Amino acid sequence: MTVEVKADRPLGWTREDTVRTSISVAVAALLLGTAAYLNMTGGEGLGGSNAAFMLLIGAGLGILFERGRYCFFCIFRDFFEKGNSRGLYAILISIAVGMIGYAVVFSTRIPTPGADNAPTDAHIAPVSLALIMAGLAFGLGMVISGGCIAGHLYRLPEGHLRSVPALIGVVVGFGLGFLSWDFMYSGFIMGAPAPWLPAGGGYTLAVLLQLGVLVGLGVWLLRWNPPVEGRGGRTVDGTEVRRLLFFKRWPALATGTGVGLLAVLAYYKDEPLGVTSQISSLTRTGMDEMGWLPNFMPGIDEQLAGCVAVVVDTITTNGWLIAGIVLASFAAALPGRRVRIERATAYSSATAAIGGVLLGWGAMIGLGCTIGVLLSGTHAMALSGWVFGAAVVVAAGVGFKLKLHRRAAPGAFGG
Repeated sequence: MTVEVKADRPLGWTREDTVRTSISVAVAALLLGTAAYLNMTGGEGLGGSNAAFMLLIGAGLGILFERGRYCFFCIFRDFFEKGNSRGLYAILISIAVGMIGYAVVFSTRIPTPGADNAPTDAHIAPVSLALIMAGLAFGLGMVISGGCIAGHLYRLPEGHLRSVPALIGVVVGFGLGFLSWDFMYSGFIMGAPAPWLPAGGGYTLAVLLQLGVLVGLGVWLLRWNPPVEGRGGRTVDGTEVRRLLFFKRWPALATGTGVGLLAVLAYYKDEPLGVTSQISSLTRTGMDEMGWLPNFMPGIDEQLAGCVAVVVDTITTNGWLIAGIVLASFAAALPGRRVRIERATAYSSATAAIGGVLLGWGAMIGLGCTIGVLLSGTHAMALSGWVFGAAVVVAAGVGFKLKLHRRAAPGAFGG
């Protein structure tokens, strides 16, 4: 099979392009200005000294997510529905780059890794049936709602209206996760092992082991990576640069490398990447104020690592990361004419909300999502990242094969 590339349409420049670009520049200025203010004030009362840094990390992720279409829903849909594995290489390379960077950071902080000194600030979670259930729920929710949590955050500014009920559903799902936490924790999670691969033979062996798995997957996926024809000769001029920067999807390897590098910087300076901590913390805070939850939640308030929810009264650095993703993805989409309101019906909104509930419950029980558990977990060389990722892939594969995404939103995917 060969992928045919359609001829590039003339771009031109219209009054609407001027408006879009002006708004994009204004949003970028707002981002930089906010980061400068947070830096000057030390983030006092607004997330602390790392607030500005995490806002900029989020902005970088927002640009990469939007321009590289680094969306687990889109990537898995292309693979399971269209037989195209090209996007999966962005995930593989981001894991590889992040893992190598984490290993360097680990080696400076914990020169001799062992089971008794695993880094508590990395996302190394217990591996249990609860983690598998969380991954299956998350993967199914991703298919039904039309995106993972990070995907909804960057697609909402593009005008994807289904992301609104989906994110509302995520909050409800977190709430249900909190209400079911005691049962899940006592029945499955408490006492479960949290394997950290470097503890078994050092960083070099762990890195080589994961690289071997990634290379093996990459070679296996080549059969679904068809050659591209029809690109033809190109003249490098202003129009072509504009087309490549704002209209063409950025290459998977470049996108994945960028995500991996930002993940390492985030961990080195503040905390592992994740997009659920602030959302789940606000959910827990609201439920706590209503008296719906106990003051102490076992595991969450003790030793568990991940996008753990705590009672908060202000925005956290994770909140600034999310703000950066949303604003920067909006700024990146505008010049490429990708901000347009997508039609949403009562039915598609309801299914998006149902999918969102599954996303939220899975992210709460799994202590994170595809960013916080799959990526940050594999970066930390934790078995939990691979287990959660495998469960998500299985559920997503079944969902796409059953065409649940098309049934949930008829007409939204080209018929």
